[in-house]
Amino acid sequence: MDGLDKLLKPKSITVIGASDSPNRAGYVVIRNLLSGSFHGPIMPVTPKYDAVAGVLAYPTIASLPRVPDLAIVCTNAHRNVDIIRQLGEKGVKVAIVLAAGMNSDFDGNGETEEARMYAVAKQFDMRIVGPNSMGLILPWLNLNASFSPIAANKGNIAFVSQSAAVCTTILDWAKDKSIGFSTFLSLGDACDINFAELLDSLCRDSKTEAILLYVDSIKDARRFMSAARAAARNRRILVLKSGRTRAGGAAAHLHTGGEVGLDAVYDAAIRRSGMLRVHNTHELFAAVETLAHSVPLRGERLAIITNGGGPAIMAVDALSDRGGKLAELSAETTSKLSEVLPACWSHSNPIDIIGDADINRYEKAVRILLDSDDFDALLIMHSPSAIAPGHETAKRLVHVLQSHPRSKRFNILTNWAGENEAAASRQIFTEAGFPAYRTPESAVSAFMHLVEYRRNQKQLMETPVSFGETQANPRHVHDVLNHLLAQGVSELETHEVRPVLESYGFNTLPTWIAEDPAEAAHIAEQIGYPVAVKLRSPDIRHKSEVHGVMLHLRTAAEVANGAQAILDRVSIDYPNAQIDGLLVQRMAKRSGAQELRISVHNDSIFGPVILMGEDAAEWDIHKDAAVAIPPLNMALARYMVINAIKTGKIKQRSLPERIDIPALCKLLVKISQLIIDCPEIISFDIHPLLASGDEMTVIDASMTIKQFTGDKQKRLAIRPYPKEYEEEVSLKDGSSILLRPILPEDEPKHKSFISKVSVDDLYRRFFSDVGELNHEALANLTQIDYDREMAFVATRQITLDNGEEDEVIIGVTRALSDPENEEAEFAILVRSDLKGIGLGRILMDKIISYCQQRGLQRISGMTMPSNRGMIMLAQKVGFEIDIQMEDGIVEMLLPLKTSS
Repeated sequence: MDGLDKLLKPKSITVIGASDSPNRAGYVVIRNLLSGSFHGPIMPVTPKYDAVAGVLAYPTIASLPRVPDLAIVCTNAHRNVDIIRQLGEKGVKVAIVLAAGMNSDFDGNGETEEARMYAVAKQFDMRIVGPNSMGLILPWLNLNASFSPIAANKGNIAFVSQSAAVCTTILDWAKDKSIGFSTFLSLGDACDINFAELLDSLCRDSKTEAILLYVDSIKDARRFMSAARAAARNRRILVLKSGRTRAGGAAAHLHTGGEVGLDAVYDAAIRRSGMLRVHNTHELFAAVETLAHSVPLRGERLAIITNGGGPAIMAVDALSDRGGKLAELSAETTSKLSEVLPACWSHSNPIDIIGDADINRYEKAVRILLDSDDFDALLIMHSPSAIAPGHETAKRLVHVLQSHPRSKRFNILTNWAGENEAAASRQIFTEAGFPAYRTPESAVSAFMHLVEYRRNQKQLMETPVSFGETQANPRHVHDVLNHLLAQGVSELETHEVRPVLESYGFNTLPTWIAEDPAEAAHIAEQIGYPVAVKLRSPDIRHKSEVHGVMLHLRTAAEVANGAQAILDRVSIDYPNAQIDGLLVQRMAKRSGAQELRISVHNDSIFGPVILMGEDAAEWDIHKDAAVAIPPLNMALARYMVINAIKTGKIKQRSLPERIDIPALCKLLVKISQLIIDCPEIISFDIHPLLASGDEMTVIDASMTIKQFTGDKQKRLAIRPYPKEYEEEVSLKDGSSILLRPILPEDEPKHKSFISKVSVDDLYRRFFSDVGELNHEALANLTQIDYDREMAFVATRQITLDNGEEDEVIIGVTRALSDPENEEAEFAILVRSDLKGIGLGRILMDKIISYCQQRGLQRISGMTMPSNRGMIMLAQKVGFEIDIQMEDGIVEMLLPLKTSS
């Protein structure tokens, strides 16, 4: 973290290309540094001036009197490769490069200036921000190392952006709203330091409570997802992702040079990571203001109080459009409101206190609502009124909200409509810490940001329900796919895909191949009517182009004539197409069923993803499909299905048998497992899937396969359960146990395990009285990111009173590595009644072996001097022991042998 530490906590700065010329970036950066009152030395480098802005300048980098922590490079793009080399030779560990245009190949040698600069930086173990960066602002260090015309106030929000223009827009808005920042960084083209590393650092920063990201593109999906999921557990993270359309994606590619992935996949990745996505700067401003002032949302019920019915109706419409929930007033609350409001008040939510409401009526109604538990968030609306002047009403209500003992239980939002006086009234709320909005729609949008953030956090922390019914025979599937590839077949149709699907328990329709219309008619006679006949041709991927599917054929004559008609159309429209015969299927019972389409798409950023929507001839994956990133379990599959229904990607039709959501989720989990097990599958399309109640039948399917070499896990954005670490071992008494990575489904077993560990042993493990661990604490222990953390559980089988077998956890060991994969902290916990059977040594050997395989340099841990068993075990396996009696801790360190 040396480079990042010096970036975010620099004690000295050099500005390369500093200038006294006002139209130069080097001039603006120096002026900003001096006006910010940075406490460390500022060292301008320029051969043109003896001093810049009154500060002694140095003619060369080599002549600097000390090695600066941070270099700001303001020179022209064509000079920067050499500048970075000189900085590296000086020993500088991090530089911010402002110049744009480094994606050009100035020398015509096939390599961009950016790539050459990055290669030079790597030689010196030097980190780069940019190029095309606006710079860095660290308000708590009084550091403004940027060429922004606007400074940043001190605050608790970190902002990281790939766009300099967006940076200045945010700064201008924040200045007006008196919102401050802990860190403000422009990544530019992000050739080196990226979002993932900064998320790892910022989520540990005590000054940062929320993180905002402006993203054009992501370069390393696995690294980004891993860092985002870890950071989102501790900080609120908002993402403004550009390139939502195809044209926008192309523009984003030109801007940063990054790959363009499907926008819907970014959407799914952001949700899966527990972050919140906003779609434009207006939404971002609203979400920032809301999150800056809000407490965690308890639920999703919104109450609205207003002196104008029309604006309240607009708010309700906006709430309904976004899938929000209007709170229902209890009889008690309704009765209390009736005592203080006119008889003609709305008697329901929205609470219309009528246009002649004065300030006292507002106050009484708000106090009654705050005394109730009927809602989770309250939107207070005000339309211009002579009886309740906006400014005075705002002041009175701020006093009510600040003095009421229960107001902090709720999220309070305000909407003072109008300009001039209304703007001053909104400022009163903002300064008091209550978000204020100009329109009903923007207020509701802000509330829904809180709701969506809460939903994403629940998805991040969800305890999945295990699904153990999956039939899976990956070895057979590999054999089938490899046999096809050996024959030169890479494009698979329904009859070729069918064995693959059946190996994973999919329900498919039997399919036969006919050489000609006569054989098709003969097959139909054997299998029974009605049947479908379909063209087989590798040259015609879309059968609809030649009307290559004939359905509901009920006689041999219809089959023969229909098949011949298909072949005739092909001979006219595609005379040179290769024809591999015809497919004959018995017609599925479609009456009362719904036709869906499910695809596996290989995204250029996030790898394999699952798409689902309605089956249609024209299916645009950019807008018609819900998206999920594997691996999926039942809980995550359910999120995908519910989201597809809410967004209209799947319509719940009025059918005799509505789609059975659990059955559809099981099918999605099977698809996820198939993708994980079989990296040969490049794309996969079920079109259609016939869904009737809990019966899911694959009617047609196609698949593209390719020989795969390499690590099949690395192609996935989220690392799945690493089954390869499962291992059976024997204890001293000869009994057998299973060592395996922990699963999210282990939460109940882990809770039971903790209950069998003594209070003293828990205290030694956690350094505090933990009591009974709640769901969130247990979820943190069982829902781990296998990319950066590992926990192995030791389990054994027991026989229950009813004679059934069950698995119980008897010990756990875990290691959490740093983002640089250099050191891991380890911990071991064994059931208190099972000590002395060799389990501790087995768990220790397992975690050391894992850390060595990961390529870690050392493993460390901490315990108490009273934990003699752990100290002796650590000594036996070679740990260096440092007993610090005064602090009551024992530090353990084991250097690991690097693999040759």
